[in-house]
Amino acid sequence: MKTIRKYSMSVVAAATLIVLSACAGMTHQEKGTATGAVIGGVAGNVVGGGVLGTAAGAAVGGVIGHEITKP
Repeated sequence: MKTIRKYSMSVVAAATLIVLSACAGMTHQEKGTATGAVIGGVAGNVVGGGVLGTAAGAAVGGVIGHEITKP
């Protein structure tokens, strides 16, 4: 179980680095969506654990980030 959690956190960290490196040409709203997805993915992993919790958290976080940064 600890191996799966450690692997999941490594994947989330790698995804965070990829998303942050790709933010240079993004609009404010796209950055908000990406940031929300990353934060939601981490929160989903902590609360629900596993891939399903991470994916659900990322989806919800992305929607919230998108809505919050609407012009």
